[in-house]
Amino acid sequence: SGVVVLGTSEEGKVSLVVMVTPDLTDRIAANGLIRPIARIVGGGGGGRPEMAEAGGKDPDRLEEALESVYGLIEELRGADAT
Repeated sequence: SGVVVLGTSEEGKVSLVVMVTPDLTDRIAANGLIRPIARIVGGGGGGRPEMAEAGGKDPDRLEEALESVYGLIEELRGADAT
């Protein structure tokens, strides 16, 4: 049970992947989680609740994008608790 977010940059481009185990997708969907992460690196993406992919153009902000995942998941968990 968990969420995995991977990011890499090569030749000025960013690639992101988000995977969420099926037991969590009703609260944390990969396709919903990847959009705000991708915006930070100047990109967009989408996919399914279990797996989503995105690209971006700002590799200098990749670390910031990955760090944002913690807060985004907390927001989603908090929304679920209300």
